[in-house]
Amino acid sequence: MAKASEAVMRGLMIAWADFDSSLDTVPVIDKIRRGKFRVEDYKSLLINHRQQVVEGARWIARAASSIDGDWLEQRSLFLKHAVTEHQDFRMLENHYVSVGGKLEDIRTAKKNIGTEALHAFMYHSASQTNPFDLLGAMFMIEGLGQRKAGVWGKKIKDQLELEDKQVSFFLYHAENDDGHMEKFQETLDCGILELAGMGERIVKTARVVARLYRLQLEEIGNT
Repeated sequence: MAKASEAVMRGLMIAWADFDSSLDTVPVIDKIRRGKFRVEDYKSLLINHRQQVVEGARWIARAASSIDGDWLEQRSLFLKHAVTEHQDFRMLENHYVSVGGKLEDIRTAKKNIGTEALHAFMYHSASQTNPFDLLGAMFMIEGLGQRKAGVWGKKIKDQLELEDKQVSFFLYHAENDDGHMEKFQETLDCGILELAGMGERIVKTARVVARLYRLQLEEIGNT
């Protein structure tokens, strides 16, 4: 089992490296990197991110409901994860209002076409029996929180001359997503890799989610 887990982790790290290197070319991230980020860019990013985050807890809960009775402990972990994140989108709403946006605008904004594609895939996957391949999705998304959110948040704060509370979503996830990754490893080692093809499916899902996540960033404003 240890060898199977190590092989999956190698595949995930390769997928992450590819994803990481591709993000800097996405226009909105490139603006952050080059110090060209503006308030209107931040508003657009917050709208986009709320659309993703508000659905996140839902597809995790859907995945939990698809886990059968042989894996009750893992079902509980998925549900706990959904509970910890189900109101995170409110921080994004507060940030939006704090930089001059109207609350109604961020709450009623349509998903862009990349976000539509991402969540169609997530809900489809979450509806399958024992959808542990979604660990690959969690690895990529939590990885963003752990490795990227803090960097982006600090750069946005400095460029727009904001207070910590106006970028707290990004700073919070940079500090708190380590615990999620520990739970990820526990689940990976619990026996799920004995399910036929699960290791390959986890890595494939990670790669698909990486591409779709990048797509939603590329398509900000394209509804």
